[in-house]
Amino acid sequence: MKNIPTKKIVIPVVIALVLIVLILNSFTVVTAGHTGVLVTLGKVNENVLQEGIHFKLPFIQQCVEIDNRIVKLEVETEAFSKDLQSVMTVLAINYRVDTSKSYSIYKNIGAEYEAVLVTPAVNEVLKAITAQYTAEQSVTNRALISDGLVNGLNEKLNDIGLYVTDVNIINFDFSEAFITAIEEKQVAQQKLLKAETEKQTAITNAQAEAETMRIKAEAEAEANRTISESLSANVIEYKKLEKWDGVLPKVTGGASTFIDVGGVEDSEN
Repeated sequence: MKNIPTKKIVIPVVIALVLIVLILNSFTVVTAGHTGVLVTLGKVNENVLQEGIHFKLPFIQQCVEIDNRIVKLEVETEAFSKDLQSVMTVLAINYRVDTSKSYSIYKNIGAEYEAVLVTPAVNEVLKAITAQYTAEQSVTNRALISDGLVNGLNEKLNDIGLYVTDVNIINFDFSEAFITAIEEKQVAQQKLLKAETEKQTAITNAQAEAETMRIKAEAEAEANRTISESLSANVIEYKKLEKWDGVLPKVTGGASTFIDVGGVEDSEN
């Protein structure tokens, strides 16, 4: 059996491997929720690739994927309130990249657009909004501050192709001195409320007692009046009895008729 020359085996294998590598590098896959930006020898192509398989020039073109799904960014930053209190804020920002502007974002900003653009914008807008409220108001106006952040960030980022969908304030943290002052204020308010409640209770009890005494006094007065009237009537009757001599009237009748009671009595005897 004749030996096959090594060269005849190696060359076809090498050619086959090269073809396989060329074929594999001639296609790119853009995953779901992403767009692809083609870069040809450092030049960014304007055509944005959508999800799926796409042809590209092997070793000459490179596909950079841009995530167009809603991305969560957590930012911790310090700002100053209207009353110059230091407010450490932790935010969770949800944003997405406009698919049609993936090309311009990558070309003008690069793949690190979040660190280059989004985070600084969050810090700037937050500081501007925090300065509109006192530290205490910041706590009670979370919803207003969140809405202000969404609107302010969209004003700065929409033209570039970034859209903020939601901002959640995870935490507000203040200095120890401010927290102590707030606690003391709350204690003082609670004491004042308790004193006011006790005062109102005392007033109510005094009014109720006065009303009870008034009703009791009126009842006693009415009873005394009734007793007085009853006694007066009895006294009058008693006086009449004292003055009666036991003899019935002799004559009774109206203005034109008189009856001699005494005569009747004599005839009966």
